[in-house]
Amino acid sequence: MSEKLDQLNKLYAEIDDLHRAAAILEWDQQAYMPPGGARPRAAQLATLARIAHEQFTSDRMGYLLDSLEKELGDQPYDDDNLSIVRVLRRDYNKAVRLPAAFVSELAEARGLATSAWAQARHANDWAMFEEYLARMVELKHREADYIGFSDRKYDALLDEYEPDMKTTQVAEIFEPLRRELVELVRAISEHADRVDSSALHKEYDPDKQWLLAHEALRTIGYDFHRGRMDRVPHPFCTSFSIHDVRVTNRVIPDFFNSCFFGAMHEGGHALYEQGVDMKYERTALAGGTSLAVHESQSRMWENMVGRSRAFWEFFFPKFRKAFRKNATGLDAEKMFRAVNEVTPSFIRVEADEVTYSLHIMLRFEVENLLMDNKLRVSELPAWWDEAMSSYLGITPPTVAQGALQDVHWSIGLIGYFPTYSLGTIFAAQLFEKAQQVMPDLQEQFARGNFDNLRGWLTENIYCHGRKYTLNELAMRITGEPLQTRSYIKYLKDKYSEIYEL
Repeated sequence: MSEKLDQLNKLYAEIDDLHRAAAILEWDQQAYMPPGGARPRAAQLATLARIAHEQFTSDRMGYLLDSLEKELGDQPYDDDNLSIVRVLRRDYNKAVRLPAAFVSELAEARGLATSAWAQARHANDWAMFEEYLARMVELKHREADYIGFSDRKYDALLDEYEPDMKTTQVAEIFEPLRRELVELVRAISEHADRVDSSALHKEYDPDKQWLLAHEALRTIGYDFHRGRMDRVPHPFCTSFSIHDVRVTNRVIPDFFNSCFFGAMHEGGHALYEQGVDMKYERTALAGGTSLAVHESQSRMWENMVGRSRAFWEFFFPKFRKAFRKNATGLDAEKMFRAVNEVTPSFIRVEADEVTYSLHIMLRFEVENLLMDNKLRVSELPAWWDEAMSSYLGITPPTVAQGALQDVHWSIGLIGYFPTYSLGTIFAAQLFEKAQQVMPDLQEQFARGNFDNLRGWLTENIYCHGRKYTLNELAMRITGEPLQTRSYIKYLKDKYSEIYEL
């Protein structure tokens, strides 16, 4: 290793330590911090963000990147050291456009808004959150202006989560997909009586739900020696290190799906982070390459695995043992059909596979309206209710089930939501390839073997960390860029069979 490369890695490792320390504070803020700690916690996060930003955008970092680009220019594209420099250069070019004072201001606003959102959601009171969201939207406008954009302001924010993706590209993907989904929902609605999910809406002991969620995580290979699960208002996964990747979850006493599939979803994120090659610890290659690739893993493990017939052939006895009374009259086949019921719902994280992307398209639309100054924050709840009626034919009875349901905007994640659907699309493309490579994959699931799928994903995606982009991974693994064909086929094949279309 050259002297300059060693200096770069040491400098970045310290910056990474600051980001990971901030992640611990953010995790604690949602999991354990008392409400009174909101303001000092926001100040602490602001300090860490400012120091990390100042170090990352320093002249020293710029000099090392310039020098190493020349020094490593003749190395192959997938060389680890060249990849570190390439990824850091992409991050650096965006970061230097943001003043340190702004980064600190944004971090503090996030800390305050996150606590305000949790209280507002609990109280079902939009007014408690409105000023904090208005402040966040104003900050994201400034961020986009600092970063710069050639077409849409939203492009600058989207690029943070899915590099090189443009608003127009997302719209071009979403519009034909929306038509396909609406048509499929319509066809399914005419056969709604084919599925009975009433068993999922009985009383389920919260502690037993929690234990079964742990069992589901162990089943798919989540390493509890390097992780844990804690209760929060809105589930998420966070990584403090490849050796410490945590999931969070919530329990609804009268709805089984929320906790169980929340664990499967966040567990998919965690498998990705735990599967990164250990040699990338404290380097720019540690972590997932983009949010769409990350969401491809959460959505795959939640739905293509967790909602498969084969999974429930294996897992149903565990469910029956935990909830013997509720399992009366059920078997693996009925459970499989119940967890795959398609019906419009208010809450995104509890939506079925077919209607899920309609929730995302709604959020994509409203975020663009906010960034284009075509909608005021004060108008958002009413707009949301009308949009839910238009997209899904239902109107939320409360703001907590409407515009207050997601934590994302409180922490400034405007531009993030499209990656959920992009990731779901990529998941189907990957899963189709996995089944070609392992034709007996469903039989493996029915025997409780999920190691081979996880191993294949580790070899092709997880181990590389941030080395390759979404389209680079798609080409390397499937031989073609991101496409919707596999996703549409997956949905139509699965739900035509379930609903006898």
